[in-house]
Amino acid sequence: MSIKKISSFEDLKKIKFNDLDDNHSFKDLTVNNTQNLEAHFSNKSRGGKTVTILKGFVGSIEELKDFSKKLKNYLGVGGSVKNGEILIQGNIRDKIIIYLESIGHKVKRIGG
Repeated sequence: MSIKKISSFEDLKKIKFNDLDDNHSFKDLTVNNTQNLEAHFSNKSRGGKTVTILKGFVGSIEELKDFSKKLKNYLGVGGSVKNGEILIQGNIRDKIIIYLESIGHKVKRIGG
């Protein structure tokens, strides 16, 4: 694979990006169906650190990990997957809920 210098807008048009569909919009995080998720807030058992927990994801563990990775990249935060739940660092439930609802998922805000 050779790297070619881009010298005009015509060269930019020829670039193909993996994360873009034919309509030139970013692919969303939908799996194949709408998920009914719950967004919880917790700081227990983590040394007082705050996390947002997403529960209720239906799918394989690979789909869960892929969904989690894309969500964390979009939000620009860290996190992990444990016991079928997505743990996102920080209390950013509102941001998560707004984004997930905009791509078609149903999200309940649970707790505080």
